[in-house]
Amino acid sequence: MNITVENYLKNTAPKLNYDVLIENQADGTVKAILLGLPDCQGLGNTETEAIEKVSQSLQTRLKTAKIVTLEIEAPKVENPWMKFAGMFKDDPQFDEMLGYIEEYRRELDAQMEEYYQQLDVENEAK
Repeated sequence: MNITVENYLKNTAPKLNYDVLIENQADGTVKAILLGLPDCQGLGNTETEAIEKVSQSLQTRLKTAKIVTLEIEAPKVENPWMKFAGMFKDDPQFDEMLGYIEEYRRELDAQMEEYYQQLDVENEAK
């Protein structure tokens, strides 16, 4: 498993977007909670004030922490059906079996064609 960590310097860090949950409280105040970091909250008399406070809370937290991007390469897993691929290639009856399958498929196709033609006749009669 390969793991890559990208670290951004403060002066080159891209802008980050966060989702914030805004809740009106029973006492008339507004609470803003940073989703994913529930301990980053702001409480204010207005939505704008609550958002400013949650932003300040996050900025204070980021003074002693940093955000990195973690990229994890998924392990390569073999398709479990591949172990069965070609297992009958040397079977002397394989071609005969394919013939039976093709014949059965043609029978089913003919039945379906007949069924759809019957539906068309019934729909035209209505």
